[in-house]
Amino acid sequence: MTAQAQTKEFQAETRKVLDIVINSLYTERDIFVRELVSNAADALEKFRHVSLTEKPEFDAHVPLEIRIDCNDKKHILTITDTGIGMTAAELEANLGTIAHSGSGKFLAELAETAKKDVNLIGKFGVGFYSAFMAAKTVKVQSRSWDGSQGHEWFSDGNGSYTISPCDGLHRGTKIVMELKEDAHDYGQKFTIERIIQQYSTFIPFPVKVEGKKVNTVEAIWTRAKSEIKDEEYTEFYKFVGNAYDKPLYRYHFSADSPLSINALLFVPKDNFESIGLGRMDPGVNLYCRRVLIDQHSKNILPEWLRFLKGVVDSEDLPLNISRQSLQDNALVAKIRKVITKRFIKFMEEEAKNDAEKYQGFWKTFGLFIKEGATSDYEYQSELAKLLRFESSATEPGKMTSLEDYVSRMKEGQKEMYYISGPSRAAVENGPYVEMFKKRNIEIIYTLEPIDDFVLSHLGTFDEKKLLSADRADLRLPENTDKTEQEKADDAGKEKLADAVQTSLCKWMKEVLGDKVQEVKASSRLVDSPAMIVNVDGHMTSTMERILAAQGRGKDNPMMMGNKKDMEINPASGLIRKVADLRVKDQDFAKELAEQIYDNAMIQAGLLIDPQQMVSRSYRIMERMAV
Repeated sequence: MTAQAQTKEFQAETRKVLDIVINSLYTERDIFVRELVSNAADALEKFRHVSLTEKPEFDAHVPLEIRIDCNDKKHILTITDTGIGMTAAELEANLGTIAHSGSGKFLAELAETAKKDVNLIGKFGVGFYSAFMAAKTVKVQSRSWDGSQGHEWFSDGNGSYTISPCDGLHRGTKIVMELKEDAHDYGQKFTIERIIQQYSTFIPFPVKVEGKKVNTVEAIWTRAKSEIKDEEYTEFYKFVGNAYDKPLYRYHFSADSPLSINALLFVPKDNFESIGLGRMDPGVNLYCRRVLIDQHSKNILPEWLRFLKGVVDSEDLPLNISRQSLQDNALVAKIRKVITKRFIKFMEEEAKNDAEKYQGFWKTFGLFIKEGATSDYEYQSELAKLLRFESSATEPGKMTSLEDYVSRMKEGQKEMYYISGPSRAAVENGPYVEMFKKRNIEIIYTLEPIDDFVLSHLGTFDEKKLLSADRADLRLPENTDKTEQEKADDAGKEKLADAVQTSLCKWMKEVLGDKVQEVKASSRLVDSPAMIVNVDGHMTSTMERILAAQGRGKDNPMMMGNKKDMEINPASGLIRKVADLRVKDQDFAKELAEQIYDNAMIQAGLLIDPQQMVSRSYRIMERMAV
């Protein structure tokens, strides 16, 4: 040690911080490499800014880069940058003290955080000290960009540090770490390469490990869209999405106000959840100034957008915010809201620009949009515009939007209608759409199990109620433009007299007992003899069937109160026959009444006792064969 060397004690606060950092704060050891590389990149960036105004001559020829050398035999890791460098005073100020660390509140907060074992990566500006997680000793050799005397800072992290002159240094900073016995892996080249590729692959300066550049992928999201070729987007998508094909959609946007955000999002062509590969992990990574903060982030986008691939980068984020605190960070919540709303708007515009392409997206990823519309009330109204369904106004296999449905609504129509079924053919041949066809009112076909839940949760669209056609209280608008032939047909239909209708409904209710709450004459049936309707308009038959299949029907409070009515068609030949038979042959009439009920339940998609129905149908056929 020369006469010029000085040994100093860490400030009391710094000593406490060191103890917390080394023993409690960091739960992922790899982070120290990321921290030191990030610091090196900052030093290079600072020199680049200085060189624009000061025109420094010292080491002007030295390229801006970060070099990492691994000595696996001696267990030494060295990280060197050719950045702005530090003087002796700056070494002491930056490494011997912690800026703004004098308050007791600072240490109390830091200590409390450590007690919770939170992976708080550098939130308090202590990133450099993470080196002591892996190092027994740390040596920092640095020479300022102005060419002044270089110095060496040395410490074992136990309370003191030494600063001494150091000759022969180039511009920049070199950190030499003697690794602890349980940290020898960090002296191996492949370990460091793995960490750089995970956390620091988009650093804007070359990062060379043993002379080989390892950050070979450019952060193209920071460039203007007009400068980026389609091939570059595709190659970046393949890298970040671990994909082999082109994306279906890409969305690249930048914003400066109110938040600084750069986002590059891709919609892949395939949905791997649909082919039985399990629930996907989120595919978007969160960066701060090109440094990875959260890989496969669960915080930066809602869960229903987990199919997206890409990156989000914000300079407004604290560089080293922890993953645990991301979910509680108000700034992250604001970024998530901005990106989510922008992406929904982007997809809405794409759907209008190319409906056929969007229909391909919908068939692959529509379930995710439905999931969001059902579970995420914050974006429900926006997501409603992305929903697509078949309807009576579309060709088989073609979809329509709720917005387009509204545009086709008849004058005086105030409500939107939908009905569920296992297929389009089953719906169109069922009893629920008969009056819709007759009055030329469009009805949406909900052909997937989740569809009824989606529209029920949505409730309204464009201030118009969404109603299921199996509701007992449904009242369709009258057809004011009937043709003379239609009026004649209606007048010519033979119906049961009102008194007979009332009597028959009462009798059928007695026959069916608790199976139905009420039997009543229908104003909606045209050809079918009967249908089952839900007294509770909030629970459709499809929703009830799904809950029952999941074993949640019996004790579900929604289903316990979901009573059924049966509506009969007083103009149906079969119903008129039953009315006649209940006087002439009441036993056979009862069999027919129960069979009509079972048939209506089947058409509603609800469960019945198949053995009883089959046995009864054979008895009816025997009777008819006589």
